[in-house]
Amino acid sequence: MRIIAGDFRRRVLKFPDSEGLRPTPDRVRETLFNWLGQELDGLHCLDLFAGSGALGFEAASRRAARVVMVEQAPKVLAALHENHEMLQKPATISIVRADAIQYLASTKAKFDLIFLDPPYKKGWIDRLEPLLPGVSNEDTAIYVEAEYEIESLGDWRTVRQGKAGGVHFHLLRRDTGGKTA
Repeated sequence: MRIIAGDFRRRVLKFPDSEGLRPTPDRVRETLFNWLGQELDGLHCLDLFAGSGALGFEAASRRAARVVMVEQAPKVLAALHENHEMLQKPATISIVRADAIQYLASTKAKFDLIFLDPPYKKGWIDRLEPLLPGVSNEDTAIYVEAEYEIESLGDWRTVRQGKAGGVHFHLLRRDTGGKTA
């Protein structure tokens, strides 16, 4: 998997085969970052189910101020550390071994952009939804990949969406009482 743009453009990320690991395809990442804008200067990002790290490393490459990558699987976590090392350990990236719910319940950090790409058919999105406000700023955007279409998550409404194969991908923003996103 190759980083598409930014400071680490064309760098190849390596990741292990792991059950449920579905790296976000280049075309979907390109669409997402077109929606967000090419530069993420100053944003604090959370990649909650980091997996291959494609979304988190892409955000760091596009100059996010901070990227926290959360992963629990040891083999996948080791690959994230190897890719971080290959990129010469940018200080803006933190890799955390944790369960997603425990991380959300325990962190005091607030994020501007949250990437959610949890394992499918395990009910993760419904379990995470009540915890998202606790780690969000007022204008936090949430990117979600799921096996189904999502209209909303709590106060967030889907403002952009697409489908690639069996993956539905969504950009959600908080409902601002009639203001456009």
